[in-house]
Amino acid sequence: MFRVKKALNNNTVIAIGDGDAREYLLIGKGIGFGKKVSQRIEAPKECTIYSLYEHTERGSAMDLVKGMDPIFLEIAEQVLKESERVFGKIDWNILFPLADHIAFAVKRIQNGEQISNPLTGDIRVLFHTEYDTAECIRPILSQRLGVEIDEHEVGYIALHIHSAIDDENVALSMQIAGTVRECIQLVEEKTGKKIDVTSLSYNRLMNHVRYMAARAVKGERLKLDMNDYISSQYPDAFQLSRTVCGHLEKYLRKKMDEIEIGYLAMHIQRVIAELEEDEQISH
Repeated sequence: MFRVKKALNNNTVIAIGDGDAREYLLIGKGIGFGKKVSQRIEAPKECTIYSLYEHTERGSAMDLVKGMDPIFLEIAEQVLKESERVFGKIDWNILFPLADHIAFAVKRIQNGEQISNPLTGDIRVLFHTEYDTAECIRPILSQRLGVEIDEHEVGYIALHIHSAIDDENVALSMQIAGTVRECIQLVEEKTGKKIDVTSLSYNRLMNHVRYMAARAVKGERLKLDMNDYISSQYPDAFQLSRTVCGHLEKYLRKKMDEIEIGYLAMHIQRVIAELEEDEQISH
């Protein structure tokens, strides 16, 4: 049972739990309709309950909820329900920072302040399922607020979804996407050729950098050292890999394990070899 502290609108209520006297956000169709302060209510089956004692990068969940139009909480919940349908288990505490981001994005759009994100293409490839899921926000915002968002905004929503299914925050996801982009650019400069972002080797390279960054953050180590072999067989790829790992260290503020250089160099060499093979076929 809960005791109503404040009905935010027809579908959202701030209530106090009988068992622990803590404040919760309850979201469910019609749950706030006609509710009065101190009224005791039972959470219906379709209702979702969130603790307001969570803390986010923008402050406490309590403060975010108090300063936000509740419609953004409902929209964020719709996005997370779709994410749960696609991915299964997710971290529902992402509701508050996601709602905050959506509110800020809508405000930007309404003020004619469209953003541009040079990493949108990389996010779409690196987190493709999250991006496809994030697309669900387009019809939701169009129907509920008459707002149209572009691919860059969808990309940011995709990163929030990724943080809800993986132990990786949005800032880290952006850094990883940036590192992958830099790695690709270095390879393109070295070979003088553009890399096909739909190729298998490109996707392998992107995913390798992603997991390499995750290992650095978690302090995990690879077991097999291939540096001597790779550096002698593929010196150019090895040097490129060393440069990328150095940049990744700066982004993450974490020391990269030397063993990572050889493994990344293998993936870089695979991309280079594929480019050379394509060139031979075209001739």
